[in-house]
Amino acid sequence: MFLILVAFGVCAQDYPESYMCFKTNTEMKIDGLLSQEEWGKAKWSNKFVDIEGDAKPKPTYKTRVKMLWDEDYFYIAAELEEPHIWAKLKQRDTVIFYDNDFEVFIDPQGDNHNYYEFEVNALNTIWDLLIAKPYRDGAPAINAWDIKGMKSAVKVYGTLNDPSDKDKKWCIEMAFPWQVLKECAYQGRKPKSGEQWRVNFSRVNWDIEIVDGKYQKKINPDTGKAYPEHNWVWSPQGVIAMHQPETWGYVEFSDQAVGEKSMSPKKDLDYPTKKELIRLYYLEKKMFKKYGKYFDKITSDHEISIETTSRQFLISIKGESGKNWYINQESKIWSE
Repeated sequence: MFLILVAFGVCAQDYPESYMCFKTNTEMKIDGLLSQEEWGKAKWSNKFVDIEGDAKPKPTYKTRVKMLWDEDYFYIAAELEEPHIWAKLKQRDTVIFYDNDFEVFIDPQGDNHNYYEFEVNALNTIWDLLIAKPYRDGAPAINAWDIKGMKSAVKVYGTLNDPSDKDKKWCIEMAFPWQVLKECAYQGRKPKSGEQWRVNFSRVNWDIEIVDGKYQKKINPDTGKAYPEHNWVWSPQGVIAMHQPETWGYVEFSDQAVGEKSMSPKKDLDYPTKKELIRLYYLEKKMFKKYGKYFDKITSDHEISIETTSRQFLISIKGESGKNWYINQESKIWSE
């Protein structure tokens, strides 16, 4: 038995971004225009920030999203301001963030496991992935998986791949079928009114320059390589890493028709508990790397219980809601 006193952990924000997703009773046309009355009733999210949060400057260009849902789809609309819109990749399931792109991350159960990633560029070339657990826990992305029945469209306000003029923005409209998303959801179903899923959005934006009348990524003369991309997100991660589902935003689904009245999402009373579990997870990983074992005694401001074996651990904390929350060595979080 060991006692460790530490000040170690990852915290992106006091509380993630949240959004109330209202229902639409109108058939949505996926064309990228966002011109339907239902979209006009839905509120825009807060503008995106740097992935590291307040530690970095605000994004150069504005990005924001809206959300709706009905019995068949989860709808997402995105607006990305950009004076020079370009895209090259045309092959589905290639690495889309080598272009400027927009990305959607959905964790239906909020347990850090079995979540979805979707990327799209201005050519409407998509890359969809199913991820069993975060990369930090050793799981590969499942690239062969496809979101069957998913619909997307892009509208460019300007001229794509034309450096001779200035563009305004590009908009994306997406419809994710519940028939697919429910596979990783609680009880294998779409959300009920009042339930929340963990969701985040990312925009990858590269610095570009015009060479011989064409766009190319701006090259750092000291390295001969392109400057690193910018990562702008809805809910900040605290580090340059999107695959931390515990720091994604909260989307609450409401049966209330969009535009009828204003409502705010519920606050997750147990979010501080989940943050502490993640801090302890990272600490256990650090100690295992250094000492080759997990520890069953760690100092915490919470009353905790830890069970360990030579290769596994299970930490539990009672949350403000009265639920007992758990985390294991693969960063899976759940309650009983």
